[in-house]
Amino acid sequence: MFSRLVYRNAKRSRKENFIYFATLVTAIASFYIILSLGRQDVILFLKEFESDSINKLLAQMPIVYAFALFLLFFLILFANRYQLHRRSQEFGLYLMLGMRKERLILHLLAEGFITSIFALILGLFIGAFLAELISLAVSRLVGQGIIGHQLSLSVGAVISTIIGFLFIQFLALVILGGKLFNQEVQQLLYEQMDKKQNMGHFKGNILTILVGSVLLGVAYWIVLDRFMDFGGLLLFVALALGSVGTILFMKGLGKFLGLLAGLFKHKSTKGLHTFTLRQFQENIANRYISVAVTSILITLSIILIANGTSSVISLENVFTRTSSVYDFTVNGDNQKIKQFLTSEKMVPYVEDLNLLEIGKMKHQDEQTEDGMPLSLVDWSKLREQIIMALPSNYKEQILSGEAQSYSVSSENPEALNLFGVLEMDTRTPYLIPESSYNGLLKAIGEKPLNLQSNEIALYFNPDFMPMKNLESMPVLDQILEKAAKEGQSLMSIHDQAIYIRPSLPMRGLVADRSVPIFSAFIVPDDMFKQLLDMETYVSYWNFRIPHRLQDEQGLMTPMMEARDVLKSAGFKFESYLQNFGRQLFYVVAGSYTVLYMGFLFLIIACTLLALQFLTQMKQTGQRYVTLSMLGAKRNQMKKSMHRQVLLTFLLPMSLACVSGAVGIRAMVSFLIIHFKDNALLYPIALSFACIVIVIFVIYGVAVARSADHEIDKLRWKPNID
Repeated sequence: MFSRLVYRNAKRSRKENFIYFATLVTAIASFYIILSLGRQDVILFLKEFESDSINKLLAQMPIVYAFALFLLFFLILFANRYQLHRRSQEFGLYLMLGMRKERLILHLLAEGFITSIFALILGLFIGAFLAELISLAVSRLVGQGIIGHQLSLSVGAVISTIIGFLFIQFLALVILGGKLFNQEVQQLLYEQMDKKQNMGHFKGNILTILVGSVLLGVAYWIVLDRFMDFGGLLLFVALALGSVGTILFMKGLGKFLGLLAGLFKHKSTKGLHTFTLRQFQENIANRYISVAVTSILITLSIILIANGTSSVISLENVFTRTSSVYDFTVNGDNQKIKQFLTSEKMVPYVEDLNLLEIGKMKHQDEQTEDGMPLSLVDWSKLREQIIMALPSNYKEQILSGEAQSYSVSSENPEALNLFGVLEMDTRTPYLIPESSYNGLLKAIGEKPLNLQSNEIALYFNPDFMPMKNLESMPVLDQILEKAAKEGQSLMSIHDQAIYIRPSLPMRGLVADRSVPIFSAFIVPDDMFKQLLDMETYVSYWNFRIPHRLQDEQGLMTPMMEARDVLKSAGFKFESYLQNFGRQLFYVVAGSYTVLYMGFLFLIIACTLLALQFLTQMKQTGQRYVTLSMLGAKRNQMKKSMHRQVLLTFLLPMSLACVSGAVGIRAMVSFLIIHFKDNALLYPIALSFACIVIVIFVIYGVAVARSADHEIDKLRWKPNID
């Protein structure tokens, strides 16, 4: 008898409180997805290149899971409080019929356990399905055939999800069971009378709204103009001010809504216009803190989803090869490598084979006053011209000697970046022979340099120089063109006048990062041999996958095959796959966790709004009975309730949209969120916006249907319709 009662009540509870049950299922599915991240194909693939970073990312997942459990615990606590309040008369009747309080608490725990089991079964099934779907989609989108998909079930994720969820569910039920244990029978049968709500004075509420608006304005100003001040510490100040401002704004809004209801006197008796606004006013005024919390959660979810969206959009950049030319770089003994790369085994995978030689320039035997070797390079004339091209504030700092160090940044003027790099590198510059760079130019279809014996070209590494377009540097080009017209040499090497060739195509020297230099001098081969410091000499063999193979199989498949052949030969090499894997890791790390937390915040906020509205509906249910006695039709009351649902969801959402827009604008300005002008931006952004709207609509419709059901259960007067 007891077990049948428990099972029947648990089934009825799931049906009547479907919104809460669906949220539990969604949360469980999300728990499994985040905990099973390490089993996804893209993560297993990335472990080959970014194992340390992937391990650090996976090590953070338990922290994310614990934080999500912490948030869900309070949601469960709030939802079960609503359940207990809704069923208080039922529990009181059980006690009247002779059930002991201990057995009633056991009944409550058993119901919760059965509901949890159903939620776990459904949630784990959905989570496993979605995890496989995500893994398959990413492997097909990113891997292009190299990330093989295999069905997998993470047993560890299943166990952790079950243990964590049952623990917070049990803890919440124990807390609420203790509260139920301390209540008397009459309190359960007749429920507690609603407390009289203090709406405050009109002037006081207007002042509260103004103070809240001012605090929000200050928070917005800090975020937009002082985002990175004090190492980002002001961001926490802005978050605190914005939270307090949101709470005060919602608190003061109650009286204002009352005034709004009184202004439309011509509508006060038409339908239930005034009743709707009064109900909405009471809901906001009585629970302004929870409404403000939901608005803050929605704000955070909007910002996090925008951030995750930008990472997803940047997935296109993973396939875009801007500066990279070569697919593989092999270093070691020149002859052995050349023989192997031209062997029958490797020939199908090798195209544009090129030897890159690089090393530092010799220095004079003499030393400067600070003990440094004297450079062979005199670039004083070029240095003077670049200083003259600097903005006045930077020029004064350099000429006065105030600037002791130089940084290279995309935010700097071009002349400042040029000056900083050359100031660091021209003492003992790196040298690249003309033949090596001509091989690179040939691979990209550009003309060879054909340098004269007294000519050089300046090379700037696009992988380390954060400038928008290294192939066209107006300041440097203008200086060099003017010097060429005047026949003036701006540099000398070993007391020989040197002329500098204007800008040329800049590409990465190797497949990934084995040559981490900012700049170099491209010099004729004879000059390279004369000026090279042999102790610094390094050589690399670069090659590309043939275009024929790429057209037939795509880039990645032959690249993986070539990698395996090189591994079997024991050569030390790097490939574009490492660069690809690194960029892909940034996308994965920047989207998975952020999008997860964003949607979790959104779901929790929607559930809080839903349960809050249904709680008020339960507490004010007798008002609808009174309305029926006054002649109100059932459809009129349902329409009034639907408007209340709409207003309840729109208010926190509206303020959250403003705050979220400010946060996104600041993060875009400070390059934390990267939105580039490309064709995928608006479709993807619109898709995520639609998802947010759809989630809100689903919750709103579910709340309206539940409230309709509550109205239908009330005791109506005869012939109400």
